[in-house]
Amino acid sequence: MMVFLIVCASVAVAVAVAVPILVFAIQILVAAPTRQLSPQAAGRPGFGVIVPAHDEEQGIASTLQSIRRELTGSDRLVVVADNCSDRTAEIAAAAGAEVTSRDDPTHRGKGFALDHGLQFLIGTGAPEVVIIVDADCQVAQGALSRITGLAASTGRPVQAAYLMTPSRSGDLSPIRNLAWFTKNYVRPLGWLKLGLPTQLTGSGMAFPTHLLGSVRLATDELVEDLTLGLKLALRGRAPLFCPEAVVTSQFPDDVGAEKSQRTRWEHGYLHSIITHAPRLFSESIKRLDLNLLGLVLDLIVPPLSLLIVLTLVSLIQGTLVSLWTGTAAPFAVSFVAAAVFVLAVLVLWFRFGRDFCSAADLLKVPLYVLAKIPLYLKFIQNRQRVWVRTNRDSR
Repeated sequence: MMVFLIVCASVAVAVAVAVPILVFAIQILVAAPTRQLSPQAAGRPGFGVIVPAHDEEQGIASTLQSIRRELTGSDRLVVVADNCSDRTAEIAAAAGAEVTSRDDPTHRGKGFALDHGLQFLIGTGAPEVVIIVDADCQVAQGALSRITGLAASTGRPVQAAYLMTPSRSGDLSPIRNLAWFTKNYVRPLGWLKLGLPTQLTGSGMAFPTHLLGSVRLATDELVEDLTLGLKLALRGRAPLFCPEAVVTSQFPDDVGAEKSQRTRWEHGYLHSIITHAPRLFSESIKRLDLNLLGLVLDLIVPPLSLLIVLTLVSLIQGTLVSLWTGTAAPFAVSFVAAAVFVLAVLVLWFRFGRDFCSAADLLKVPLYVLAKIPLYLKFIQNRQRVWVRTNRDSR
């Protein structure tokens, strides 16, 4: 009886790891052959852009310039100078933006800034669509018009491709660059081809104004954008991905700043899996909602480095249990899952990754994974709970 229970537990572990692997593989394999265009709206209404900014005097002028070139007479550009101690507000005003300041040190974080900016827009005549762009981003030509048109025509949130400019700051940066591109472009593209929604990823997001105003923004969530998308999905308004609209930023050059940013993102994401995935799955089954199911399946795929760790752990435990019990099932399930994962990674690199990293760079993946393990151990022992601004002043 004990052997039977151990085998069942081992198979359960292998299956639990195999599910996100299968989702990951499907997304990569579907995205790989060709690129599918998002539906193109015939026109677009007026939009308002909210730029939350906390001590962003170094780069906000460039961000606003990339936004202003697409504005027409009915559009608005609002900068929320959030608990700033520098010249952010002054520089933003000089760049032609409307500026509203928020000074509330006890409530820090992007969510509070977004709520302040939305209330400012509503109180002064909000356009039909609201767009959120982070203060360290560059907006590609035509991106704002495209996501505005889609948000207005579908009544749903729209997420642009939020990408990072490839950098070579460190030996492991090529792998980091590919991991980000996979998370924010390749996987959403695969789901788009299957008609499924995407996560909100933080910048380049468009919302019908009434829809954004229907949810609570003023929270201290570490990944407030992700949570916002999940809330709207539960209301039947799951976000759409628009790969043709591109918004770019950069990883911090400073190693400590990059580590801080990565910790905030990944701890927030893992916490979201634990807190939101069970409810989303339950609701998707109750409603027979394929969009909601697609969103929760996407959500349970952990960061790439953690998925590698889980794949190895599953394979090792499956092998050991099979050897000890003489039952092939644990090894078979974990081995097939690992093989599918390897195949998906190879397709990912061959189709999308060669511009980011060479075959030699791929050999550094074990080092990349090892470097991330302390981050995941910290999540178990003492996860980050408070929003901390990423220091970009070294640029």
